[in-house]
Amino acid sequence: MGVFKELWLEACRIDKNKGKITSYSRFDRFFIVGLASLIWFLLRTGTKPSRIQYPCQRAALTNASLWLAIYVVPLAAPLTRIFAGRRIALLLALAALVAAGFATYMLVYRPRAIQLEIKEWTASEEPASSIFVVTEARGRVTDLATLIELMGERGVKFYKSDKTGENAGPDGLIAADDVVIIKVNSQWDERGGTNTDLVKSLIHVIISHPDGFRGEIIIADNGQAQYGSRGTGGSLNWERNNAEDTSQSMQKVADFFAEQGYRVSTYLWDTITLKRVREYSEGDMEDGYVVYDTPNPRTGVIVSYPKFRTKYGTYISFKLGVWDPERREYNSSNLKVINVPVLKTHSIYGVTACVKHYMGVVSDRLTDHNPHNSVGRGGMGTVMVETRMPVLNILDAIWINPHPRGGPSTPYDRAVRVNIVAASRDPVALDYWASKYVLMPVAKQLGYWDLSTIDPDNTAPGYFGYWLRLSMEELTRAGYLSTVEEGKMNVYVRHAGG
Repeated sequence: MGVFKELWLEACRIDKNKGKITSYSRFDRFFIVGLASLIWFLLRTGTKPSRIQYPCQRAALTNASLWLAIYVVPLAAPLTRIFAGRRIALLLALAALVAAGFATYMLVYRPRAIQLEIKEWTASEEPASSIFVVTEARGRVTDLATLIELMGERGVKFYKSDKTGENAGPDGLIAADDVVIIKVNSQWDERGGTNTDLVKSLIHVIISHPDGFRGEIIIADNGQAQYGSRGTGGSLNWERNNAEDTSQSMQKVADFFAEQGYRVSTYLWDTITLKRVREYSEGDMEDGYVVYDTPNPRTGVIVSYPKFRTKYGTYISFKLGVWDPERREYNSSNLKVINVPVLKTHSIYGVTACVKHYMGVVSDRLTDHNPHNSVGRGGMGTVMVETRMPVLNILDAIWINPHPRGGPSTPYDRAVRVNIVAASRDPVALDYWASKYVLMPVAKQLGYWDLSTIDPDNTAPGYFGYWLRLSMEELTRAGYLSTVEEGKMNVYVRHAGG
C-alpha cells in the first residue's frame, strides 16, 4: 500500500500535513475517462486488431494515448525513487514510453490503406453496361490515360473526332469545341470532396484532344449554401482538400490551366441557389435556377437546374445547352457533363456516388428541401433524365469513406485509401458495382458487421438498394441503358500504367 500511496501523492499533489488534495490539475475526471478508454481499447482490439479502425476505437485510442502521456510517463521518476533503482522501475518506464509511442503511431502515422482484389467479368446477357476500373490509381494523368485507353479498347471512345483512332472516333464523347461541365463534390473539405488531382488530370486529357481543344471547361457544384464543413454549403477553394498536396483546391486547378491560356474556370452554384430565374429564350439573362412548377408524379421531385454565364462570357443552361444571344438559340449537343463524385457512405441514404451526386445540380433551398427528400424515391434519376445526363461518370475511389452511415463528411483520419478510379456511362451500374465490390469489402475488413445500409442488394424500402432501383427505373423509362443485374454488366480492369 505504501507504493500506491506515494504514487497517489506524486500524481495528486496531496498536502501531507492536512491530508487534503490541493490540486486536481492532473488527477481530474480525465483520469477515469482515459483509463477506461485504455481498458476498453485493449479488450476490444486485442481480440480483433482490425477493430482499431472503428470510430469508437479510434476515439478510445486518442484518450488512451493522452492518458499514458499524462499519467504514466511522468511516474517514471517517483517509481525510480520508490524502487531504489530496481530493474522493475526501468522496465515500467520503458513499457509506458513504448505504449504511448505505439498509441501515437497507430493514431497518427499508421497508413490507412487497403488493397482490394478487383475481378473482371463479362456479361452473360445483352445489352450490357460496361464498367472500366483502374487500380493502383492516385489521380495522375497516367491513371486517366490508362482509363481512356481501356475504354477505347472496348469501344467507348473518349474523343469525338473525324479522325478514327484508339481513343477517338465520330461517336466519341468529347469534341474539340465542346463546353464541358465537370460536376464535382464541393460541400465538404478534406476527403469529403472530389480528388483535385483526379480533376486536374481529367482536364489535362480533355485539352489533349487530338484535334486541338478550343472549347471551355467549368468545374462546378452546388453545396446548397447550407450544411457542409463550415455549415454554409460548398466551396471550390477549400484550404484542406482531397489531393496529394492538400492545399490544391479546385480553384487552384482551374487557375493552373487558365494561366496557360485555356478557358477553364469554376462556378459555385451555391451563389445562385436562392435565385429563381426563367430561361434565356424567355428574355431572362440573369444567373440563377430554373424551377419546374410541379413535382414529378412518380418520384415527387421538383426538378430545377442552374442557368449561368461563365467567366469567359458563355451562357449556359444546364438543361437546354449553350445559348447564342445573337442567334437566340441553344446548342445542346456541344454541352457535355462529366460526373465526378467521390465514393463514400451517407448517413441517410447509405451511399453517395454517381446518382446521389446529382443533388449538386438541383436547388434544394428554392424547393424547400424537396429534392433531398426525393432521393429515396428515385428523384435523382428523374433529375438526370429531365435536365442533362452525364456523357461519362468517373468515380473517385482513391480515398473513400467506408464507415456505414459515417458520411458524407470525411475527415482525413477517417478516409481509407484504396487507389481505384472507375468509369461508366451507366451511373446506376457503377454505383451498384462500387458499393458491392469496393465499399462493402473495405467495411468488412474494418470489422463492421452491419452493412445493410450500403448493400445494393438490400431492397427494403428506404435503403440504398431500394432507391437505386427506383432511380434506374427513371433512366430506363427514358430510354437509357441502366442496370443493377451483374449478368448485364461488363467489368474491365487494368492496373495504372499497365
